[in-house]
Amino acid sequence: MKTYLLSISLLSAGLSLHAQQNFQLKGEIKNVDKPYVYLSYNNDGARITDSARIQNNKFTLKGKVGEPVMATLYLDPDIRSFDDPNLLSFYLEPKNMSIGLESGKFKEAVVKGSKTQDEWSSLDRSKQPIQQEMEAVLQEYDKRHKAYTEAAKELQALELKVKKMKEDTYAYRDNFEPFNARKKALDLAFIKANPDSYVSAYLLRFMVAGSKLDQLEALYGGLSDRVQNSSYGLEISKEIEEFKSGSPGSKAYEFRSTDINGKPLALTDFRGQYVLLDFWASWCVPCRKGNPHLISLYNKYKADGFEIIGVADDDRNHEAWHKAVEQDGIEIWKHVLRGLKYENGEFDRSNAISDHFGTSTLPTKILVNPEGVIIGRYAADADTDADLDKKLIEIFGK
Repeated sequence: MKTYLLSISLLSAGLSLHAQQNFQLKGEIKNVDKPYVYLSYNNDGARITDSARIQNNKFTLKGKVGEPVMATLYLDPDIRSFDDPNLLSFYLEPKNMSIGLESGKFKEAVVKGSKTQDEWSSLDRSKQPIQQEMEAVLQEYDKRHKAYTEAAKELQALELKVKKMKEDTYAYRDNFEPFNARKKALDLAFIKANPDSYVSAYLLRFMVAGSKLDQLEALYGGLSDRVQNSSYGLEISKEIEEFKSGSPGSKAYEFRSTDINGKPLALTDFRGQYVLLDFWASWCVPCRKGNPHLISLYNKYKADGFEIIGVADDDRNHEAWHKAVEQDGIEIWKHVLRGLKYENGEFDRSNAISDHFGTSTLPTKILVNPEGVIIGRYAADADTDADLDKKLIEIFGK
C-alpha cells in the first residue's frame, strides 16, 4: 500500500484540528481488470491519496481521519471526471466499513458501516425523482455542449487555415518586386529629368514609403522652387521633416498616452533605459511574424535596462489589438495605440504618435537611448532587424 500527500495546509504547528482515529475499508469488486483501486480524501487540510492492490477481486484500505469526510474511490489514477462509471463519492468514517462494487457500475455501490453515508444515501434517494425528471434537460445540454465543442474546434481550425492563407498571400507579394522595381526606375528617371514638372512632385509622394532619407532629400532638393512650393511639394517637405524627427540623432518625441490596461504611459517614464518603439498593427503580417524574435530580444535584455513599447495602428479596432497581443504572447511589454482618430468622416492626427516619428511603413522599430535620443531606425526605409540585433549586442555586450 502506498500513500501520497498531495497538498498540505498548515493550520497549526504540530497540532490536528480533530483527534485522528483509524478507519478500515474492505471492498469487493466484480468484473475488474485493473490491478489497483485508489482512495482520495481530505484530512485536516491535507489531500491524501491512497492505493491498494486488488487480489481475488478484493482489497483493503486503511488510514486515519478525524471525522466523517467525503472520499472518492476510483480505478483510473488519471481520472478527470466525476461522471466516470468507475468513480464513487461516499462518506468515509473512522470505523470499520465495507463496500461492494462492480466495474463500470461504481455509482450503484453498497457501502456499509457509515451512519453519515446512510444519511447521504437517503438524501440522494429522495432526489432521484427530480433527477429523473431532469434527465431530458441534461441530455439536451450534453447535445448542445457537444455541438458547441465541435464548432469551436472547427472555428479554431478555420482560424489557423485563414492565418496560413493570409501569410501565404502576403508572401506572394514578393513576386511584385521585379515589376515594381522596373516601374520605380522609370519614375526616378522621370523625376530627375523633369524637376519642374508637377508630375515629379506627385510621383515623389509615393516614394516616401520604403525610401532612404538621404535619397528623398536629394530628389526633393532637385525639384524646382515652383514644384517644391506646390501642394504636393509641401506635403513631401512635411513628410521628410517627420522622417528626420524619427531618425538617429533626433530627440525622440515625448508622447503621453494610455496603455492597453487603461493606465497612463509616457515615454519619459522610461528615461534611463533603452526603449524600442515597435510600430505595428494586428493586421500587419510581417509585424506579427516578427514578434517571436522580439520576444527573444526582450527576454535577453529586459533585466539589463531594455524596454519595448508597442505602438499599434489599431485605433479603429481595439478588439483585434487586444486579441493579437494575447495570441502572440507579447503582453510582457508595454502597449499603446497610435492615436489616429477618425471622426465625422475626417482623420484627427493631433495625437497620432507615429506622425512624430515619420513611420510610413509597418513594421518600423525605433531605438531610443537612456537620454531620449534616437540611435536606431529599423524598417523598409532604414536598417534591418539584423542591424538591430548587432546594435543591441554592441550596447549590452551580449
